[in-house]
Amino acid sequence: MSRPHICVVGDVGLDVAAKLAEPIVGHDARAAITVGPGGAGGNTAAWLAVQDVDVSLIARIGDDHAGQTSAAGLTAAGIDCRFTVDPHLATCCVVAIVDQQGERTMLADRGANAALSPDDIVLPEVAGRRHLHVSGYVLLDSGSRPAGLAALQRARDAGWTTSVDPQAAVHIEAVGAAAFLDWITDTDLLLPNDHEIAAVGGVPAALEHVRAVVVTHGSDGATWHKFGSDPVTVPSPAVHRVDATGAGDAFNAGLLAHWLAGATPDAALTAGVAAGTAAAARIGARPA
Repeated sequence: MSRPHICVVGDVGLDVAAKLAEPIVGHDARAAITVGPGGAGGNTAAWLAVQDVDVSLIARIGDDHAGQTSAAGLTAAGIDCRFTVDPHLATCCVVAIVDQQGERTMLADRGANAALSPDDIVLPEVAGRRHLHVSGYVLLDSGSRPAGLAALQRARDAGWTTSVDPQAAVHIEAVGAAAFLDWITDTDLLLPNDHEIAAVGGVPAALEHVRAVVVTHGSDGATWHKFGSDPVTVPSPAVHRVDATGAGDAFNAGLLAHWLAGATPDAALTAGVAAGTAAAARIGARPA
């Protein structure tokens, strides 16, 4: 049997992470600052590349050094990068402010990612188990939304399984739960955190539109919900959280890779929690 192939549609860019050494008071605070690759799509693809799957990534980057280095790094990781180079917009940049408990606040400029278009969505021609994963940022931005909807429809038409990570509760609240749930109807897996599932109206509301819902609870693990079945919960191990940036993307990768290989919900959750925990235990959003 051929290995599963996962195609990710999502943002690629640059992360500037500021790990606070003290609370922000007034105008100055000490911090450890790092610059590295980021974007939810690129992060998920990078974590998938260390799993036993083949990976493609569809994104839009700027005609700049950040875009070139992003593409080079992901390609070197073995990812089939299907990038469109935007002639006008810069590559995405995200500033992540990480507090002393490891929680982060994101300041995002999606740049070229906001202009992702249906013409950019060219799914790879592959055999075997095929899956599309879409980052919610693509759907929640009006500029890239048509591309996200086109990707989901084309994957379903081709017989692929699909998943969506909502990514941002505040943006779901802005567009409205009903609209977001309409966009993801018939998706196989919805992968929200506690805040995001609350924003769409809870698990029962989501299960009226998707086949299964996997909710992450941060340091408390994750739960698999499916209509007609009892919820399955896997706890997280007790570890010191350094930086939560990219932990959800890593969880998605671990869970999807094992689920597509035939794992039970319990085993898939365990793999997802392990990957998310590994990501949260270090600075940065990608595998070391």
